[in-house]
Amino acid sequence: MIQRRKTRVVNIGGVLIGGENPISVQTMTKTHTENIDATVQQIKELEAIGCHIVRVAVPTIVVAKCLGAIKRQIQIPIVADIHFGHHLALESIAQGVDKIRINPGNMKDKEKLEEVVRAAKDKGIPIRIGVNSGSVRGNEDKHEDLTMLMVKTVLNYCEHFESIGFKDIVLSLKASDVPSTLSAYRSIAALCDYPLHLGVTAAGPPSLATIKSAIGIGALLSEGIGDTLRVSYTGASELEIKAGYDILEALGLYKSEKTELISCPTCGRCEIDLVNIVEKVRQRLPKDKKHLQIAIMGCVVNGPGEAREVDIGIAGGKGFGFLFKKGEKVRKIPEDRMVEELLEEIAQMS
Repeated sequence: MIQRRKTRVVNIGGVLIGGENPISVQTMTKTHTENIDATVQQIKELEAIGCHIVRVAVPTIVVAKCLGAIKRQIQIPIVADIHFGHHLALESIAQGVDKIRINPGNMKDKEKLEEVVRAAKDKGIPIRIGVNSGSVRGNEDKHEDLTMLMVKTVLNYCEHFESIGFKDIVLSLKASDVPSTLSAYRSIAALCDYPLHLGVTAAGPPSLATIKSAIGIGALLSEGIGDTLRVSYTGASELEIKAGYDILEALGLYKSEKTELISCPTCGRCEIDLVNIVEKVRQRLPKDKKHLQIAIMGCVVNGPGEAREVDIGIAGGKGFGFLFKKGEKVRKIPEDRMVEELLEEIAQMS
């Protein structure tokens, strides 16, 4: 059982993050935000697959003025992603967004920041102080350790915000490499109780980003660090949501309604066509069977143990397999009948 880090609770448009609240899954739209119809359509598609919070880019004042119209047509909280211009944050707040994200790397004017913070405080809108490795370093600190620079930067901003009575703060310290990401989050987690938004930034295309995110985000979550997450893909937002849930499910932090299929990687001990059997079963699994664990194993080393531990499973032998159900060995099945008989048994299970 993972013991989560104790953090303060922040309310983002009705979604509570921090404390003992479930870890929320976020993404960012890929549309040009000023295209209101396309942005709303994408957000609704993300809502349908379980996105809890959505972030949109706000590069211009024209875009900022579109946020109210977008918010009125969606159900989940919307976050305005602000860089460089404090006037963009002020307009976004006026439009009724649910959270502001600012980047310390490009919003440094103290008086303008205070104006944003006071406006957010008046409206009860949280702020994420989101530092990225690619934008935090300036000429004056070019020799400073990147992790320590990220930590120092966000803590300075937190101290500033707190000094004017603002406490609804979320932090993120994202790097494009996993070791720096892990180091930054572990360091900040030991120094404060702000909820943390996890992610590996600019992680690349899905094939690479999935690995980097699973290691980076997954390692932190396994240590109890993290209250909300966004997987970053050079690709569709829907894939980011799916990957986020997959990471949570692998750690036992989320339970989906889908069937879990367990199978071994095969080796020289395997004497059935396991790859073909697993694929045929996967393609034909009944969609109305939820929360089932199914094991299809290739040999006697781990096969019987895995098959006993799940709802139903097969442990392979030489051209045959033993069927296990709820921990009990049921019968021997020839290889050419494995797929059909396993699916028949699954169909009868409630």
